[in-house]
Amino acid sequence: MTLQYINNELTMHGHKLTDIAKEYGTPLFVYDETMICEQCRRFHSALAKSRLNYTISYASKAFSAIQLFNLMAEENMGLDVVSEGELYTALKSQVDPARIHFHGNNKTDQEIRYAIESGVEYFVIDSLDEIERIDRLATKQVKAVLRINPGVEAHTHEFIQTGQEDSKFGLSIKKGLALEGVRKIEAAENIDFMGVHFHIGSQIFESTGTVETVKLVIEWLKENDIEIQVLNIGGGFSIKYTDEDVSYPIEEGIQTITDALKTACETFDYHVPELSLEPGRSIVGEAGITLYEVGNIKEIPDTNYYVSIDGGMSDHIRTALYDAKYELRLVNREEAHDKMMTIAGKLCESGDIIRRDIRLPSSIQTGDLLTVLSTGAYHYSMSSNYNQMLKPAVVFVSEEGVRPVIRRQTLEQLVQNDII
Repeated sequence: MTLQYINNELTMHGHKLTDIAKEYGTPLFVYDETMICEQCRRFHSALAKSRLNYTISYASKAFSAIQLFNLMAEENMGLDVVSEGELYTALKSQVDPARIHFHGNNKTDQEIRYAIESGVEYFVIDSLDEIERIDRLATKQVKAVLRINPGVEAHTHEFIQTGQEDSKFGLSIKKGLALEGVRKIEAAENIDFMGVHFHIGSQIFESTGTVETVKLVIEWLKENDIEIQVLNIGGGFSIKYTDEDVSYPIEEGIQTITDALKTACETFDYHVPELSLEPGRSIVGEAGITLYEVGNIKEIPDTNYYVSIDGGMSDHIRTALYDAKYELRLVNREEAHDKMMTIAGKLCESGDIIRRDIRLPSSIQTGDLLTVLSTGAYHYSMSSNYNQMLKPAVVFVSEEGVRPVIRRQTLEQLVQNDII
């Protein structure tokens, strides 16, 4: 992230955030476009060094936008989509439909038909029932990988673990459902079996769980005489929200994973499949920030010091959901962080908090600008109209300039679907 104070004002690539806020308003999501591209290239470089056949598909759920998807196309990235809406957005971009795969644990018949008609690369099948429905609905031969549940628990928040035995995602290896799923796909008339997929969780800061799962899966494939072309290991790579967090070491981590795959295949005398990844948060998370204007300030003697901003859980839900912590900076001047305070949103919920117990400059006053760091993933994409709040605008910033990506929602758009 190229944030730095120049002449006592916070800037990105030399552009003053105060000027950006003045032009586009607040709340505002601001992305470092250069950093997004650099993250894509880091994954490509690390995988290329392994000399394995590989593909990378950006996980659209982290943040979906046509201009972002255009960047993904330029950076030789495919897309992982999980809904009709994400697919529609992807099809409006420059991404080749043949590089899109359709994910999700409860695809509707309409979504399945839409994906088939759109020419998606393959489906990530999540249940036995889905196999039958895709086979029945397919008007042409389609490809699929099967999401399997390896029974490995990632060391992360329980709400974002996905590979443990009790999960709504995938088919259990230990319970025999995964093998049953493979055999059903192999027997399906209109589905070509390409491989398997697993995803053990999100905000994973090291490779131990993934390495363990790769070994387990390759052994299981060999024992059951299952031939695959693709091994999709999902994503979930961590980013740094605060000093307590660690950004996933892409170069070191990918080498560890690819070495483990080669070793496992050698150990179990299994051919090395194409490796597929689905990074999302690690591509856009640290590249994004949110700008807010400070409103009311309320001090409760010997209790708390509340600084309210003009957004909240309608555009920043992760603190309420996961008790996630974030770093903040005062934008319009650089001063010592000398006062403990709580940054609160403006929505009518006691849990509408951006960050509790954080030290920021005691001089903060109404009209100042604050920025929350590392909000590029699961912020705009999880934004809502709760309290009839308008969804913020989004801009990309590079050395070349500032460009709008998503316009701010209008009051007219807020009620456009209401029947009068």
